[in-house]
Amino acid sequence: MLKYLKKYWLFCILAPLFMVGEVAMDLWQPDLMAKIVDQGVLHSDFSLIVRVGVQMILCVLAGGTFGVTCGVFANIASQGFGNDLRKDLFSHIMSLSFEQTDKFTTGSLITRLSNDVTQVQNMVSLAIRGLVRNGVMFVGGVFMLWRQSPRFALVAGCGMPFILFLIVFFLRKASPLFRVVQEKLDGVNHVMQEDVAGARVVKAYVKEAYELDRFDRANDALCRENLRVQTLLAFLGPCMNIIMNLCVVAVILVGGITVKNDGTLTPGSIMAAITYLTQILGGVGFLANIFQTFTRAKASADRIGEVLSSRPSLTDGADAQPETERGTVEFRDVSFAYPGTTQNVLEHIDLTVRQGETLAIIGATGSGKSTLIDLIPRFYDATSGEVLVDGKNVRDYTLSALREKIAVVMQRTELYSRSIEENIRWGVADAEPAQIKSAAQTAQADGFICETEYGYYTPVSEGGHSLSGGQKQRISVARAVLKPHEILIFDGATSALDLRTEASLYDALNRQDPDSTKIIIAQRIASVQSADRILVLDGGRIAACGTHESLMAESEIYRDIFFSQQREGGAA
Repeated sequence: MLKYLKKYWLFCILAPLFMVGEVAMDLWQPDLMAKIVDQGVLHSDFSLIVRVGVQMILCVLAGGTFGVTCGVFANIASQGFGNDLRKDLFSHIMSLSFEQTDKFTTGSLITRLSNDVTQVQNMVSLAIRGLVRNGVMFVGGVFMLWRQSPRFALVAGCGMPFILFLIVFFLRKASPLFRVVQEKLDGVNHVMQEDVAGARVVKAYVKEAYELDRFDRANDALCRENLRVQTLLAFLGPCMNIIMNLCVVAVILVGGITVKNDGTLTPGSIMAAITYLTQILGGVGFLANIFQTFTRAKASADRIGEVLSSRPSLTDGADAQPETERGTVEFRDVSFAYPGTTQNVLEHIDLTVRQGETLAIIGATGSGKSTLIDLIPRFYDATSGEVLVDGKNVRDYTLSALREKIAVVMQRTELYSRSIEENIRWGVADAEPAQIKSAAQTAQADGFICETEYGYYTPVSEGGHSLSGGQKQRISVARAVLKPHEILIFDGATSALDLRTEASLYDALNRQDPDSTKIIIAQRIASVQSADRILVLDGGRIAACGTHESLMAESEIYRDIFFSQQREGGAA
């Protein structure tokens, strides 16, 4: 974590220096107070009282100025630290593969990016201010106490081991519990994220009570763990106060006996000693709170470190081999099993897709259609075999270079809470309005967009819930069409469109983008029967591949799908 403080080294030095100035002013005041009592009050020297009183006021003002300046510098360093750490953590999360983000879970990543970073940021602020303040206060207080009387310093020394024992004992007990608290917070964020994103499903199935109960259980678990930690630490403060008050009583007792027996101490010095002792022990008590924050921050730092230390499972290739083709995709004896499983989803896939060809993929649910196309942009790596794009193994590309060649319309439509125009040009930030309109026309979206109140500048609600399913799909298609690409992949991207709109979309794509390779996962044969080839997947294997006519003649699986859809269409 310290590397994120390097650019703020000047503030990290200046803040403690000003804090030392503030502590020096605090340590000087009891000495001035003793002077007022012993030389001013007891000798009725009003002019000395005024003079020393003015010094105390100036002391307070100087200490306040030093404290404010220290706070400003400490906040600049800690806020900058948190800002840079959060950005780096988010950037690293974006580089992780689907497998890794699934392992951490979305709720946990949100907690690490928000609450955990805040905990570490607070630790930095306290380290710069509180640790320095109380460390200097302890050393300076002991020195000033020794100046008043070595006996007073001995009293403080007797109480210190007991206070340190309490701090170590309670924090060792609390330390493992802080990580549990953060994990319970993960659970709360996970439930909240799922229910907010799936609010429409919750309402449609009248499951509000069930989800409220699920959230209550997660929140109660967090509350119990927090209460467990706070109950444990609640003993620390009172126990330390008992020891501190006993030390104060001991100072008064020792001071009183000394004044009575030999008169080497004055009332003012006893008052100053009590103040110094309170400052010392109070500082040690505050150190306990700092160590508590450090302990909690350590748990958070470890969780952040788990993410930052996880190397992306998909790494860039050397990208050195020249490309011999353009817009081609080839699978050579490809098999694939999802991480953590041994069951292959795809087995021995051999397939070549030529430039400009339109390949449709059909098959039953779970036959491996989406998995097959996920291997092309390298969302996952094949378990065995090779996937080639433009004659080059996808592992040999940098991820950005590979994905720049490909435009994908996902099965699940993802839109952002900004205007329709911004959603379409999301992948091409400098796209001209004419290009955006042309892409929307190809996607058959221009008509309904122009009918909205603000046209292309109509805002889209979070998740695109202000649009129908078909409208969302067409905006997603327009976004993919606008992006420069060699290969265009539709993963069930037109399932919400009627056959006429779907046919118009594919016709427009073939006319306006004839050179790009198109791979389309379709549920309806009627949508893709004019494709150059249709691939039939069954149980993760290629069952057949050919034109609509040849498959009708040769593939029993294809004929069964076709006739079942014909019957369903007739019944509808």
